[in-house]
Amino acid sequence: MKDDTTLVHAGRKPFDNNGIVNPPVFHASTVLFPTLASWEHARENRDEPGTIIYGRRGTPTTFALQDAMAALEGADHCVAVPSGLAAITVPLLAYLNPGDHMLMLDAVYYPARRFTETLLNRIGVETTFYDPNIGEGIADLIRDTTRVIYLEAPGSQTFEMQDIPAITKIAKDAGAITMMDNTWATPLYFKPLDFGVDISIMAATKYIVGHSDAMLGMISTRDEHHAAVRDSAWTLGMTVGPDDCYLGQRGIRTLSARLARHQESAFRIAEWFEAREEVDRVLYPALPSDPGHEIWKRDFKGASGLFGVVLKETPKEAVAAMLDGYHYFGMGGSWGGYESLVLPTQPEKLRSATTWDAPGPTLRYHIGLEDPEDLIGDLEAGFERLRASA
Repeated sequence: MKDDTTLVHAGRKPFDNNGIVNPPVFHASTVLFPTLASWEHARENRDEPGTIIYGRRGTPTTFALQDAMAALEGADHCVAVPSGLAAITVPLLAYLNPGDHMLMLDAVYYPARRFTETLLNRIGVETTFYDPNIGEGIADLIRDTTRVIYLEAPGSQTFEMQDIPAITKIAKDAGAITMMDNTWATPLYFKPLDFGVDISIMAATKYIVGHSDAMLGMISTRDEHHAAVRDSAWTLGMTVGPDDCYLGQRGIRTLSARLARHQESAFRIAEWFEAREEVDRVLYPALPSDPGHEIWKRDFKGASGLFGVVLKETPKEAVAAMLDGYHYFGMGGSWGGYESLVLPTQPEKLRSATTWDAPGPTLRYHIGLEDPEDLIGDLEAGFERLRASA
């Protein structure tokens, strides 16, 4: 199946459910067995996909979503967890032990960085942060104890592209496991496992759910890594509620149509930002002017609706006047829903291996499904307020 067909059909078995189009929602903790033999059989096969033994280990609602995501990823298995951060921490805890070393890009999603600097550090795992533009140079940072190399493309807040095939090849030669946060592109526009990544991580809270109303994470792997990830999730009690799984299923069916609209509007508005005299640069790999454009063009099939804007030197009061008066751009964390968002970022405070130099404030925009003309009008009015205040 092509991806668009996979999105519609994967994980659904209507005629196993009385012809009902969408997989039903099963609310369950206790699961009953009619005989001792059936109970023992379930216990002996509890690690097999689709085995129902207790609500914490999943129900048909969970399995339907996991099957759909695995099909889209080109993976053998997928494990659903309660959030994007859980999708990061579960595989890290599956593979990292005291004395191990990890390489993590310096532009990583901040909660992932915080996890390494707190819990992983306390249990004796050392993390080295690296320049996201390092490419083949990552070979110089690998030690005998390097167990995991962690990637994210584009980088959080600053949108650097990584040479993923180069890094994964070096990692395999060194016997290190690669994990990648692929939330920005989704498996529709980039499939990490096809580029040598061992474990694909997604904050499905964003584009998979797509409606800003559920927390969800997904971890996709080939056969060789599934057991370790699954057991880590089960040991940590990482259970997703059936309603959130249902919302993930609902969202995945329309992902292609939504993401295409996000991309189209985002590209148009990113170009509009580039022409503004108040803007120093736009951080969006789909733009030909972006430093990571050639890698994006080589490896990715598309871009999502999230990008950064670096302003020229501007007083904080002027930025506040611009942001506070927006009509269509809400100010809040997360992204990937149908609505447009804006958030000031401070990447200069989140670096240790590199520095972030910018003449003025950095903003992150998510372009939603509104009419782009209305959004541009809102942004234009914002710049008028900024100029008046400055």
